[in-house]
Amino acid sequence: MTDAAVPGGLLDRDFAPFVHDDQSGQSHSLTLLVEGVHCANCIGRIERTLTAEPGVTEARVNLTTGRLNLTWQGNRDRINQLAAMVEGLGYPVAPFDQADPLEHDQAHEKSLLRALAVAGFGAANIMLMSVAMWSGAADKDATRLLFNLLSAVIAVPVTAYAGMPFFKSAWGVLKNRGTNMDVPISLAVILAVGLSLVQITQGEAHVWFESATMLLFFLLIGRLLDTRARGKARSTVSRLLALRHESAHVIGDDGTINIAPADQVEPGMRLMVPAGAKIPVDGTIDTGTTELDCSLITGERTPRMVEQGDKIHAGTINLGSPVTMTATLVKDDTLLAEITRLMELAEQKRGRIVVLADKIARAYVPVVHALALLSLTFWLTLGNASLTQALEITIAVLVITCPCALALAVPVVQVLSSTQLMKAGLFIKSPTALERLAEVDMIAFDKTGTLTEPMPVPDTSGLNDRAKSVAAGLAANSMHPLARSLAAALSAVSPATTPPKDVMEVPGAGMSAMLPDGEAKLGRWDWVGGTSPGDDPRPRLWLKLPDEAPQLIPFEDMLRPDAGRTIKTLKQSGYELALLSGDHMQAVRRIADEIEIDDWHAAIRPKDKLSWLEDAQASGYRVMMVGDGLNDGPALAGAHVSLSPSTATDLAQNAADVVFQGKSLLAITRLLTVAKKSAALARQNITFAICYNVVAVPLAMAGEVTPMIAALAMSASSIIVTLNSFRIAREVK
Repeated sequence: MTDAAVPGGLLDRDFAPFVHDDQSGQSHSLTLLVEGVHCANCIGRIERTLTAEPGVTEARVNLTTGRLNLTWQGNRDRINQLAAMVEGLGYPVAPFDQADPLEHDQAHEKSLLRALAVAGFGAANIMLMSVAMWSGAADKDATRLLFNLLSAVIAVPVTAYAGMPFFKSAWGVLKNRGTNMDVPISLAVILAVGLSLVQITQGEAHVWFESATMLLFFLLIGRLLDTRARGKARSTVSRLLALRHESAHVIGDDGTINIAPADQVEPGMRLMVPAGAKIPVDGTIDTGTTELDCSLITGERTPRMVEQGDKIHAGTINLGSPVTMTATLVKDDTLLAEITRLMELAEQKRGRIVVLADKIARAYVPVVHALALLSLTFWLTLGNASLTQALEITIAVLVITCPCALALAVPVVQVLSSTQLMKAGLFIKSPTALERLAEVDMIAFDKTGTLTEPMPVPDTSGLNDRAKSVAAGLAANSMHPLARSLAAALSAVSPATTPPKDVMEVPGAGMSAMLPDGEAKLGRWDWVGGTSPGDDPRPRLWLKLPDEAPQLIPFEDMLRPDAGRTIKTLKQSGYELALLSGDHMQAVRRIADEIEIDDWHAAIRPKDKLSWLEDAQASGYRVMMVGDGLNDGPALAGAHVSLSPSTATDLAQNAADVVFQGKSLLAITRLLTVAKKSAALARQNITFAICYNVVAVPLAMAGEVTPMIAALAMSASSIIVTLNSFRIAREVK
């Protein structure tokens, strides 16, 4: 494709600065945000067009997030030509790095809502006049003409405005010799309004304004529901990218410290990491000893002690004292960047899952076009009908086959099922989640924060009342994760008669304070004077009271309420279960044995979790992943469907299809039950929509159905589908 072939104006925007190159510099990639992608037909046109181009190795469109992942070889500036090709198909694009998907979704949803309100206003008022005419209130020609003229005054601007989402989409593909579901919809609306205007000028009694407005009203309901569902599923990757935009304290050759964006750090630079700051890039500790909160990477809340020579990763938080480090991996080479890439790839694979209604819609457009053209041709030739009569029959065919029932079949069930689940504390975020949940046959759990409470729980049974009071007072003054957990566990303890004075925190060591009889300490064993834990990796604190031996406060993972009961119920229901954790083997084995999960894996990285899932799914399993940390992000995105607790990180919640509140895991069993019921109802709705068309279309083609009756039949089918969907509230208590 040459520059001359690019449509005018498309090259005014240069996409090249946003291109990412591989290490060889020969392969290039870019993620584009694509507008106007509504169905599998749209995806197919874009992907087929791009993959047919020499050098394009991958072109994948994610229907849920509206993103196009594009990879090609050769000239990196060729992205402008490839982007122009997509826009040439009728789908505007923008670099994902520039786009604000959330803002775009909200604007699009508001425009659909306005169009729906206008269509509802028009349909209601025109139908009132139509009912008046049907009931005989407009038997006189003058009265009938007045009512028709009033209907026209309402219908023309209403259809022009409310039909714009369909008209724009249809025109965008038609001008590039393509088609989609919006083409027959637009054709039916325009023909119905246009023929009605002609009928008025000829003094005919019948007009079809109510058909056009009712058609738009019901279709906009389906489009709005679908858009709202898809909007909840927008990508987690934008939030991950934000994490990579931390500031770095760069140490200059003269010892001065300059603050610079993390993406400007180069390997070999020396950095200072203040207490409480995030590590900006991957590297090694030069000087200092501190504790890191690695939960963003590993999912485990227990802090990790690091010292000179230890490797540290971007995204972890320095909980202790300031340290200096040398950058080793920066920008797109950090572990955080690797997790981002894994999530993008995993989301892309899952985003290609198409709901049943979209699969059926692939055949819908060509069939409807063929039937309408066949009807028009037959009645103009063999049927000896006038052009007006032939057009009436054609409009009836287009209206009666319009996919209102099909468009509502899945979204209405989703909305009603989501409402039922919301009452139970479960929030559905993906438009295809319920359908995928119904297919699950294996469930993989993370451990910490998912099967267990988010924080390890201290065992304070060995402390007397005074020791508990002092420990609570010291722990309340620290933001250390173990101290916060201890303070929460001792919140009901009566405060000490004489509260600790001069409370001081020693970074990386613990808390100290003065009591009337001497100094008290709470912290690490070597600082307090306790016994070395040796190779035991379990978290612990030591409490030292004046003139007393140090006392151990061990911490253990505590299972969520009903965890054992939930696992037993899932086993009885036939689900295969697995436990995937980044925690050490001893802790994982203890939890796995307690809840009787035989397939468990410890100390595994985010990439390993995703690989395990891919292997399981390659073996034919449909895996649901349940996790709560950023380290679970790639697995949550790559699983067939995913679930996250409300205590999870924001990133994990955004990567998951479903978020549940509360501590009980029994919500999982309810979720799977509702999903199976909703999938059954959706299939029933689609079956009815197909049967309706099998019966109604031949009647319309035979000229036995007027456009008005076609509109009523179309409306009735939509109402039946909606009423059937309401059964979810009765069947799932």
